[in-house]
Amino acid sequence: MSNPTHLQYSKEHEWLTAVEGGVSTIGITKHAADALGDIVYVQLPAVGDDVVAGETCGELESTKSVSDLFSPVTGKVVEINDSVVDEPASVNTDPFGDAWLFKVEVTSVQDELLSADEYTAFIGG
Repeated sequence: MSNPTHLQYSKEHEWLTAVEGGVSTIGITKHAADALGDIVYVQLPAVGDDVVAGETCGELESTKSVSDLFSPVTGKVVEINDSVVDEPASVNTDPFGDAWLFKVEVTSVQDELLSADEYTAFIGG
C-alpha cells in the first residue's frame, strides 16, 4: 500500500489530513502499523483534551510492543474514533481509512511535516 498523496506525514509515523474548517484528522501510517504488528489496544486522547505538536497524546499496544502516539498538530481534540478503541486490529487493516484515530481543531501544525514522497523516502521505500 502506497502512502496517499493527499495526506501529510510526521517523522513519528502519523498522518494528517489538510486542515478543513479548522479540523484535521490524524492516524498512523501503514508502515507504523506493520512495524507494530497485531495491535491489541489503543489509548487515544479524550474529546476536549489539548494536544501539542510533537508530544505524546496516547499509545498503541501490540503483541510485540507498546508505542507512543504523537500529535502532529497543536489544538483541541474534537472527536475520537471509538471503533478503533473497540476494534484495535482495524488499525492494521485500514490505517488510512476507517481506522483514523482522532480529529483536532488545529491551532498550529508541526514544522517538519513530509509529503507522501518525502515520507516514503524517509522510511526507505
